[in-house]
Amino acid sequence: MMPSLFIAHGAPLLAIENNEYTQFVNQLGKEFPKPKAVVLFSAHWEAPNQKVSLVEEYETIYDFGGFPEDLYRIQYPANGDKDLTEEIKDLLGKQGIPFEVDTKRGLDHGAWVVLRMLYPSADIPVISMSVNQQLTPQQQYEIGKSLSALREKDILIIGSGGTVHNLRAVNWGKDGKENDQWAVDFDQWLENHLNNWDTESLFNYYSLAPNAEVAVPAYGKEHFIPLFYAMGAGDDIKKAKLLHRSYRYGNLSHSVWQFG
Repeated sequence: MMPSLFIAHGAPLLAIENNEYTQFVNQLGKEFPKPKAVVLFSAHWEAPNQKVSLVEEYETIYDFGGFPEDLYRIQYPANGDKDLTEEIKDLLGKQGIPFEVDTKRGLDHGAWVVLRMLYPSADIPVISMSVNQQLTPQQQYEIGKSLSALREKDILIIGSGGTVHNLRAVNWGKDGKENDQWAVDFDQWLENHLNNWDTESLFNYYSLAPNAEVAVPAYGKEHFIPLFYAMGAGDDIKKAKLLHRSYRYGNLSHSVWQFG
């Protein structure tokens, strides 16, 4: 059975960098069996109702500014999968989860940076999914859980975001140097409770986890919540495994978690 994954997409520069993290994710795409399709929840697609893409071929969205020109030349022309979109609609409907189909939106960098590292040939169908930070963590988890049966069909479910992603706290001059202890402590708390599948504590992370207000600022929860969608997709086995963790700029966390 295919696992579900939470993968940090970091800063857009990852798309053109060669470092410890990009090498790890590149290799990860070679180690897993090639999926029939990928269903990806991106932190950069927020919507009040669950959005499900129905796109024949995706455009590449450059939802950032002020970066090297090379980034804006990258194309990731993945195809969609009409039949899989229909199956997702059916699964969401059976659980009473409101959704809308989107036929126009391309892949934002939360999607294509991760997908390009995993599968650079863009030869695997992709269904893009939105996230909603106004939902409770349990509701986000339940959306992921509703899709868990797809893993039995060799479909990879990914949540793309970042466990510590506070751009107001990053130190661009601190790259490769000592990591900020507050970020490490938050990620360690998260690791302990994910390993124990302690959803009660995880759903209340904002009041229980150390430094949560800095690690997951109120204005930036959209990067953290894809974790719950990915975790929910692994609910049938309830097993979590940290595959990688490193930091950039003092506290920007590059974590990869496997569920199921």
